[in-house]
Amino acid sequence: MIRLLTLVTTLLLLAGCATAGKDAVAVGGEFQFVAPGGQTEIRYDPPESRGTLPQLAGESLLHPGRTIGVGDHTGKVLVINIWGSWCGPCREEMPDLEFVLDQTRADGVALMGIDVRDDRAAATDFVRDRGLSFDSMYDPPGRVLAALSGYPRNTVPSTIVLDRQHRVAAVYLTTIRVAELIPLVKRLAAEPSG
Repeated sequence: MIRLLTLVTTLLLLAGCATAGKDAVAVGGEFQFVAPGGQTEIRYDPPESRGTLPQLAGESLLHPGRTIGVGDHTGKVLVINIWGSWCGPCREEMPDLEFVLDQTRADGVALMGIDVRDDRAAATDFVRDRGLSFDSMYDPPGRVLAALSGYPRNTVPSTIVLDRQHRVAAVYLTTIRVAELIPLVKRLAAEPSG
């Protein structure tokens, strides 16, 4: 029984976040993830408190051999969704993400996925079957996410929202809700740039 309790406690710590702290922090201006109190939805305001991501880039899921990344969306609010075709909640949220993109693209919002622990053929079929208009980095081993200090790589789906300067404005360690995401990205798109 004690052994089982120890295992469960260890798994919960690993699933939440191994980094302790009061809030997400920017170290030298670079984003370092912390989940205060095990929160699953975290917002970073005021804008000066937001940390920047490293230049995440990886192989395109839809165009093998081509590299895509955060830098392809300069000056845009960027929603980054971590997903897998094997993930039930991902299947449910993809139409919502596409809807958010359709509703906010004209405001300067872009969307990019990071497909993890997946088979390329299954992931490509997943995207095409749902008529998704955004590309994803194909990252089966999770190397792209490893560049994010402290970010829980086993939390799928999850979403990172960047402001126009590509500072982290919000993190969702759960499926997104359209009613929350649209107002957030519209507010970020309306923030003064620079």
